[in-house]
Amino acid sequence: MSKNVAEQLVDMLVEAGVKRIYAVTGDSLNYFNEAVRKNGKIRWIHVRNEEAGAFAAAAEAELDGIACCAGSCGPGHVHLINGLYDAHRSHVPVIAIASTIPTGEFGMDFFQETNTIKLFDDCSFYNQVATTPEQAPRMLQTALQHAIHQKGVAVFGLPGDVSQMDAVESVTSMQFFSNKPVIRPSEQELGELALLLNSEKKITLYCGIGAAEAHDEVVALASRLKAPVSFSFRGKMSIQPNNPYEVGMTGLLGQPSGYHAMHEADVVLLLGTDFPYVNFMPVKNKIIQIDERPERLGRRAKLTMGLCGNIADSLAALLPLLEEKADDSFLKSQLEFYGKVKENQQVYIKDQGEENKIQPEFVADTLNRLASTDAIFTVDTGMCCVWGARFIDGTGKRKMLGSFNHGSMANAMPMAIGAALAHPERQVIALCGDGGLSMLLGDIATIKQYNLPVKLIVFNNRALGMVKLEMEVDGLPDNETDMINPDFALVAQAMGFKGITVSKPEDVETAIAHALIEDGPVLLNIMTNPNALAMPPKIEWKQIKGMTESMTKLMLGGKMSEVFDTIKSNYKHLGEVL
Repeated sequence: MSKNVAEQLVDMLVEAGVKRIYAVTGDSLNYFNEAVRKNGKIRWIHVRNEEAGAFAAAAEAELDGIACCAGSCGPGHVHLINGLYDAHRSHVPVIAIASTIPTGEFGMDFFQETNTIKLFDDCSFYNQVATTPEQAPRMLQTALQHAIHQKGVAVFGLPGDVSQMDAVESVTSMQFFSNKPVIRPSEQELGELALLLNSEKKITLYCGIGAAEAHDEVVALASRLKAPVSFSFRGKMSIQPNNPYEVGMTGLLGQPSGYHAMHEADVVLLLGTDFPYVNFMPVKNKIIQIDERPERLGRRAKLTMGLCGNIADSLAALLPLLEEKADDSFLKSQLEFYGKVKENQQVYIKDQGEENKIQPEFVADTLNRLASTDAIFTVDTGMCCVWGARFIDGTGKRKMLGSFNHGSMANAMPMAIGAALAHPERQVIALCGDGGLSMLLGDIATIKQYNLPVKLIVFNNRALGMVKLEMEVDGLPDNETDMINPDFALVAQAMGFKGITVSKPEDVETAIAHALIEDGPVLLNIMTNPNALAMPPKIEWKQIKGMTESMTKLMLGGKMSEVFDTIKSNYKHLGEVL
């Protein structure tokens, strides 16, 4: 073959559907970079930090099915780790090119040497290094098959010297197979499940991201069983829209209605969810779980039944076996309670806050009203997740991306980069915490470099808000959670795009409306209430006790004004959950 290995691999990535490679070029990656330039069908996206590139690739992969990032030898690919962990735990197919030192220097403690096998072993389904031209195409094909079908990260180690060698034609298949088999429980298992569901009166469905392609089947099942439908954060955008049976989320970010619907049911049917918080899972009722990955069955709750199946396939086979229930009293009571919860949520939206203490709920609600019906939202881990979970509605076309499983800070802005590059025709709105944005602040230069029309909405509460709340609930006075921030609006302006600080509630709607119609990137630095609390759907006595202890310690430490502000800002909210 007349091509070198790097050129051969780039051809394969094009064939697999890769459109972009997020990377910082250098040394061992340079021949691979040149191959991308010569090919012309893949775009090299020059991020400022490889971690941001991995987050961007994770976002693109979740939206479009496959994405790629790369890092040069040593520190370059080490920076990928956090974003790759996020992609892997979110089960999105990302191929990572980990370029390495020359093969002749392996094991010699060479400059920038790392052991990529050890390094990436815990955040990948495939992780190998090609040391000969014969291995390279076979390994990349295998890596891509692992990423696509196991839904996670595959790491392909590419030494710089190997990338320059003459390519060798593979002796095995070079095709990429994207199969979608039908997966559902056996006839006997479906019959037993139908018998149980037909015999019970109060049933609640709880849906995760695994049910994302089964919206219509879930609604049909809820209609047949007269069952309320709750959902996880990742399941919200798919399950909530056009669903007359939905009662919101449960969990730390959720609402009392989702929690109650699960705990007051006789049977809870878990569909495509691996919800991690066992303390929110009911224990006195029957729990049935259906999941495409059988190794997940029963690891979050004691199950009456555990079944393996794709949710859409399984429900399509189950529905004909179910009797239509006549009694809808349980469903009606849960929907009525949900209505009251949503009404209570309006308290802070109507209050709006005051200068430099704008209520974040009001900001999120305004975004929800003004954003397009097919907007892509990204949310930083922490308080931004709370506001996104509770106030951004699914429409059937919207998407919401976040570090929902890995829980990393700093994900919203780089995920918005990947989303905007993959879908320039759609609004991309990042809900950023001031702590999260600060952590990878340099990559807003990437937004400007490619003139991406990303809207960065900074919930600037001058603190690590969720950490502060965690400490207070545990009875600890918050310590070193304060943020001394730069003027983020001026930072955006220095980077070359529009930045605006919003300090007054009456300016919020106009600022957001103008930002959303702006052609290029915009950063809105919104000064939100640092004492806004995210109340969980159920308050435990130990949480009340912990908060009381924390406030007492603050008072004894001379911080009476902070205690007063916290009480003043949140006393209305207690009615939602007590």
